Amino acid sequence: MSQIDFITNAPGLFSTLSPDQKPVWGKMNAQQVVEHLSDFFRLSTGEIEFPLSVPEEHLPKFREFLFSEKMFRENTKAPSNVMPEEPAEIRNSDFESAISELKNAVLSFEHYFIDNPEATTLHPAFGPLDQHGWLTLHYKHTHHHLRQFGLL
Repeated sequence: MSQIDFITNAPGLFSTLSPDQKPVWGKMNAQQVVEHLSDFFRLSTGEIEFPLSVPEEHLPKFREFLFSEKMFRENTKAPSNVMPEEPAEIRNSDFESAISELKNAVLSFEHYFIDNPEATTLHPAFGPLDQHGWLTLHYKHTHHHLRQFGLL
């Protein structure tokens, strides 16, 4: 399965969970993770922005990981200005709405790079990423959270 197919199918996998599902690791429940993923897709399209949160000299090492075969480990931490220690409160009225939001965010990502194939947007730990970089990162990030709930 291609990375984009994997990402596109992820909301359906998450929809098999209950909204208050406990993860195998981490603090976020299922709805918090789905909303977190939606935000991450919105970051890739420039809808939301965060400044670079790591020293520029670390970017080559971080990008080496990104483009490697290695996946995120359990409890991988995002920069604290992006994701505080405690999970964000849920914002959608129900889990189904959160799943719908994620589906829309994935579609927006696809359309953004179809309409802007040369675009780059800033990731706070990996620096400027183009469509290939974001697709790789979304694949690894989504895979990480599906594993977090025992869906892979």
